[in-house]
Amino acid sequence: MNNNSAAAPRYALSFTTGGLLATEAAVVASVYLRGHDWAATRTEVRDGNLLQSRVASSTRRVLGALIPRLQLLSEPELQIVVDGTSTERGHLMWAAACRRYDLIGEFAEEVLRERFLTLAGTISYEDYDSFYRAKAMWHVELDDVTDLSYKKLRQVLFKMMVEAGLLNTRGGIEPALLSARVAECLNGRTPSDIRFFPTRVA
Repeated sequence: MNNNSAAAPRYALSFTTGGLLATEAAVVASVYLRGHDWAATRTEVRDGNLLQSRVASSTRRVLGALIPRLQLLSEPELQIVVDGTSTERGHLMWAAACRRYDLIGEFAEEVLRERFLTLAGTISYEDYDSFYRAKAMWHVELDDVTDLSYKKLRQVLFKMMVEAGLLNTRGGIEPALLSARVAECLNGRTPSDIRFFPTRVA
């Protein structure tokens, strides 16, 4: 155990359900924007089976993962999730995942964006492994993750990047073409959340 690890906030590592959940996000955000009550939204989506899950436990898991991410989006961002293009929705749900999970946000900024800016062109599991080992020096909780959970976290993170259109299935980095309204939302935060994307836009 590294003595410095006690000073670092613990990473939340509960992002193994589903993936980016962009399709489900449009449904849930639409319900929320009608009443602006997250508890009521959860109940309506669950009781009405609006996510069309075959088992109730699946809906509970998805909502448990999705609502904390959606709560980190502004109202204009939620509106885009509802009525925007699939590309815009994917970009905002990637930003939401980066805000919710520091491990994902730091990977996005320090590996995904940095490798894009340095013209590396690809990201591999080995890049993630190196990143994870470096973070484990400061975060003892990463050492406690089982091998199975480690592989699942890595798999889901790469799945999210593919679903957000930031990575192809061969590991090639895809430049993020952010729409003007998404870029405006991301730039409304300090520091700008554009730092989570492979783009040369500041």
